[in-house]
Amino acid sequence: MSENKDQKFVYDFTEGNRDLKDLLGGKGANLAEMTNLGLPVPPGFTITTEACKVYLESGSAPAALRDEVSAHLAALESKMGKKLGQSDDPLLVSVRSGAKFSMPGMMDTVLNIGLSDESVVGLASQAGDERFAWDSYRRLIQMFGKTVLGVEGELFEDALDEAKAAKKVTVDTDLDAADLKKLVKVFKKIVAKEAGREFPQDAREQMDLAVEAVFNSWNTDRAKLYRRQERIPSDLGTAVNICSMVFGNLGPDSGTGVAFTRDPASGHAGVYGDYLQNAQGEDVVAGIRNTVPLADLESIDKASYDQLMTIMTTLETHYKDLCDIEFTIERGQLWMLQTRVGKRTAGAAFRIATQLVDQGLIDEAEALQRVSGHQLAQLMFPRFDEGAKTTLLGRGIAASPGAAVGKAVFDSYTAVKWSRSGEKVILIRRETNPDDLDGMIASEGILTSRGGKTSHAAVVARGMGKTCVCGAEELDVDTKRRRMTVGETVIEEGDVVSIDGSTGKVYLGEVPVVPSPVVEYFEGRMHAGADDADELVAAVHRIMAYADRVRRLRVRANADNAEDALRARRFGAQGIGLCRTEHMFLGERREMVERLILADTDGERDEALSALLPLQKKDFTELFEAMDGLPVTVRLLDPPLHEFLPDITELSVRVALAESRKDANENDLRLLQAVHKLHEQNPMLGLRGVRLGLVIPGLFAMQVRAIAEAAAERKNAKGDPRVEIMIPLVGTVQELEIVREEADAVIAEVEAATGTTLKLSIGTMIELPRAALTADQIAEAAQFFSFGTNDLTQTVWGFSRDDVEASFFTAYLEKGIFGVSPFETIDKDGVGSLVRHAAKLGRATRPDLKLGVCGEHGGDPESVHFFHEVGLDYVSCSPFRIPVARLEAGRAAAEAKGSDSR
Repeated sequence: MSENKDQKFVYDFTEGNRDLKDLLGGKGANLAEMTNLGLPVPPGFTITTEACKVYLESGSAPAALRDEVSAHLAALESKMGKKLGQSDDPLLVSVRSGAKFSMPGMMDTVLNIGLSDESVVGLASQAGDERFAWDSYRRLIQMFGKTVLGVEGELFEDALDEAKAAKKVTVDTDLDAADLKKLVKVFKKIVAKEAGREFPQDAREQMDLAVEAVFNSWNTDRAKLYRRQERIPSDLGTAVNICSMVFGNLGPDSGTGVAFTRDPASGHAGVYGDYLQNAQGEDVVAGIRNTVPLADLESIDKASYDQLMTIMTTLETHYKDLCDIEFTIERGQLWMLQTRVGKRTAGAAFRIATQLVDQGLIDEAEALQRVSGHQLAQLMFPRFDEGAKTTLLGRGIAASPGAAVGKAVFDSYTAVKWSRSGEKVILIRRETNPDDLDGMIASEGILTSRGGKTSHAAVVARGMGKTCVCGAEELDVDTKRRRMTVGETVIEEGDVVSIDGSTGKVYLGEVPVVPSPVVEYFEGRMHAGADDADELVAAVHRIMAYADRVRRLRVRANADNAEDALRARRFGAQGIGLCRTEHMFLGERREMVERLILADTDGERDEALSALLPLQKKDFTELFEAMDGLPVTVRLLDPPLHEFLPDITELSVRVALAESRKDANENDLRLLQAVHKLHEQNPMLGLRGVRLGLVIPGLFAMQVRAIAEAAAERKNAKGDPRVEIMIPLVGTVQELEIVREEADAVIAEVEAATGTTLKLSIGTMIELPRAALTADQIAEAAQFFSFGTNDLTQTVWGFSRDDVEASFFTAYLEKGIFGVSPFETIDKDGVGSLVRHAAKLGRATRPDLKLGVCGEHGGDPESVHFFHEVGLDYVSCSPFRIPVARLEAGRAAAEAKGSDSR
């Protein structure tokens, strides 16, 4: 973006508020909000995301930025009564990232900026604690070296481990000032050797380089991967927060912690979080040292604990949501370093939303916006069978729920490699760090031996909906030897383990799973009660009931038989949007279809059709009974032709072998000639759909007759069949007119023969670009459109789905060409524009034209919002996705209503 000379790039914490997230990032906006609330926030200022955008586009910071930073720094120094980097009583600052959307651990932070060989002595004198000063200095060199100068972090970790080994201690707090002085010298040598320069002694240089490092961290591989995973736009940039340091490593009356106003794993009210005495913030989130529960702070420092509890209540009431809080206690003084609306598990999201309604903090419409279809889908996954025989390895902290089973792997690279080979894996680490992100994404679940509910692994796993168990201290994880030991049991890489993110239990081997209570609720087998599972079901029930009341889009199912139809109905389906009749011709009936396609004479063809008619009628009779009173859209036969013909290679080999033995089968020879004649290089774009119905006389007429006779029998039995006949792969209105004329004639014959009046609608599937572009013409012969977005995506993009997803989609996703597969979420700009165009053209010709979608996009949360916006009447999806579509249809309606009211 171009730089505006009048643009303001720096805001003091007293100048912002929580509504300025686009400009100040989430962290900066919330620091400003807490400052405005009068909470104890260390003074500081925020460099805006606009400055970051200029830097990333031009390669240099805005010209005005240095002077603005200098002015705000001078004001901060005046407020604090000390200067950055001065030798006797130095002001120290942190330089922290802060994008609009939370990206935990993905971008950079540097603490203790302003320390040098001179100022560390002044800090020691001012604090009266030499160890604290040298500990802070070694932390600065370590963080600055890794983050700003690109030095390998393990070099510092190894040096720290060597210092502890030499002292024969296991934790860094047992190193004294003399040990830390030596360690600082070692760290400085590492920097000089690896970075090719000395660690900078000038405090302003430290700060300016740290700011640039934070800007650059927006485009690190891990940050880009996280944004793609979470669908965060890549052009937002990050703000930079420069905040006066407060110190949790000043002794036992100091510490640092992370708190939640409710349990982010379950949603239950209570005291949740982690606290670590004599530590700085990164020690908690990195899981380097195991924390104590936040509740223990009451006995450690009751005054700070009571003040924190009051502040937590203030923040939750103010934000009207679960808040995630970072704090530091410096010699008994509580300081708030950050707050944000906390990431939570799917179950917690539903519970918290309904709890806040009951407390009067939000209304039902807002509660609906606080949950998502993705979260509901997570709640429908299976859980471990509590009655199964298991071998318990240990227990950690239940950080993110779910039942995950997979082969143990001990590094991110192996997790990705094995996952791409089709293996299900569990990533096991002592603790994770941002570099493990790709392995975490590839894994079924994450298991760590260190850390708590606020560690990197826990926070990221909850955000992704991944099962996670943290802090399982009984497990001795040896990543170098690629094994985990529990007592005398050794788990080697490749051994299967099971982890339960709801209980924190870790099992050896594969534990069987059972259906989720939420699925049992949708199936009608569970009702709200008193225990934890029933409490979750009650929350889901309340939110689903509201979604159903407000949604405009109806939700149908893709179902091809009575069993699937009945299940879909239990899940809340309001009809069938797609019955694929080709699925009715597989198995034993395939030979009959083969005879039909290969028939040489009218007699052979009529014989094959007569044999198929009663079978088809039986299929539809069962289906119409299961969905009585609800619409059923039946798509006439639409297979690629090769699905019903023998494999040409196998048949050729069979005939060749027979000929070599001189016992060739006359029928095989005839069949091979016919298959060669009908063979297609690209069957998906060949003789299928309406083309097959036009080329094989009587095929569609047979199907229409079976549909009509089944509907007539249902009606005569006092039923209420509501049948819609869909013609597939239409590209021109003439195709539809010919098939419809034949269908109308057959329906009239059945009506006359059965003495019934059938109101059967006839429409088409819009799955070709030409059909979308000429929808005004096609609507003259169609009573409804159903968008087949799977095929429409293939034909718009020129993709063969079966081939491209396995070949180059992974590379496209990694390179950011796709944010998400266009087969998963509708491509609004390409495929979506054709849907919008066809809907508009179709209704211009026929205002009462019914519009639906039956591709799997109908169950995708983001796509459902698009279909609501376009004005479709219904979406259709697989039975399991129906609750998700219902919820998202409600959210889309509530969101649109909220936008209109604003």
